[in-house]
Amino acid sequence: MSSTKTVPEAEQARPRVQSAARAVGILMAVAQSEKGLTTREISERMGIGRQATYHLLHTLVGAGMLVRGERGRYMLGLRIGSLAEGFARQLAPSEHLAPIVRELAQETGETSYASGWFSNEITVLTVARGSNPVTAAEVSQGHMGQAHARASGKLLLAYASPNARRDYLDAHELPPSTEKTITDRADLEAHFEQIREQGYSEDLEEFANGLCCLAVPLDGGLSPFALSLSAPRERYLVNRDKYLADLRRGAEQGAAPTK
Repeated sequence: MSSTKTVPEAEQARPRVQSAARAVGILMAVAQSEKGLTTREISERMGIGRQATYHLLHTLVGAGMLVRGERGRYMLGLRIGSLAEGFARQLAPSEHLAPIVRELAQETGETSYASGWFSNEITVLTVARGSNPVTAAEVSQGHMGQAHARASGKLLLAYASPNARRDYLDAHELPPSTEKTITDRADLEAHFEQIREQGYSEDLEEFANGLCCLAVPLDGGLSPFALSLSAPRERYLVNRDKYLADLRRGAEQGAAPTK
């Protein structure tokens, strides 16, 4: 299988410093790993030479963005915490995600959402109403709870760390919203595994009768945010594949390019 990638025209038009783009790509690759990465693994994932990788790693370690741990594995450094804290302080996620959600609603005609983790709860951060004559009942901005019945909630739980998922489920009951809601914890865990494998989550009348929802993660599940849309069942079943493609494009817009 060829590793050659076609660079989108919009990306080609943006001036980029190759070393900076590669450094960001390395940070993202390390962040997505479970226990850090070796120089060889980073070189192979990024598709760059070992010597260039070594120099970039040396720079990132010197800047405190990475640290070299046991067995030569590189992990995120303490200064990454400053970036995360600065993001939380300077830019509310709803402000960043709102334009993407509005564009998604315009593209699909369906009410669209961005959800995410906020104070250990899964919360609807921003909503854009659909333009179709018949729209699904909306979930309001700030809505919490019933994550086990909603596409975005199930997706965020599926991609959460095992400890975070356990803590959330321990603190919340699993009442049925409809007769199709998954309320058994073991069944939910199996469903979460399926969500991770396929890379998206569906709610087929699990939250409300006659309503179907679809959700995808940002940054492949690394980010604590998700995009979703809802539609009446009949229209959803006809347009599901298009909705999924539109959601994935929106998720790509919400994540910075790493290569």
